[in-house]
Amino acid sequence: MKSLYQNLNRAIEFLLILIFSLLVLDVLWQVFGRYVLNQSFSFTEEFARFALIWLTILGAAYLNGRREHLSMDYWLNKLSPADRAKRLKLIELLMFVFAFIVMVIGGGNLVYTTLRLGQLSAAMNVPLGFVYAIVPVSGLLIMFFSIYNYRRHEY
Repeated sequence: MKSLYQNLNRAIEFLLILIFSLLVLDVLWQVFGRYVLNQSFSFTEEFARFALIWLTILGAAYLNGRREHLSMDYWLNKLSPADRAKRLKLIELLMFVFAFIVMVIGGGNLVYTTLRLGQLSAAMNVPLGFVYAIVPVSGLLIMFFSIYNYRRHEY
């Protein structure tokens, strides 16, 4: 399970770097087009918005897996090691349930509905279901990471 965790983290890191690089190139192209060519390209703003959606949601799953997301752990650090492990297991369970209900089920319904209705983005004509597909994918990743982190905590 540890090798799967490490390989998954490397793949997500690569994907995040790729998305961020494309986002930077897109914004540079947008600025170049507006100020040098005096022409605005309609797809650049929309692509930047979609890339930022993917970057933040996938980045949240990545940080969750590495246990580097923002947390207030002052009281947690005051607990004994056994109580801290119990509390961390409870947190992982709650994260698993949240990811399953909100991101996998809710996000899956969002993807299904937008694909079923045939909603397309205005400038790029991309089905919005593909843009929103990162929500259930990240939910599945968070669920996997929660299971992995749950098994790491010892009493």
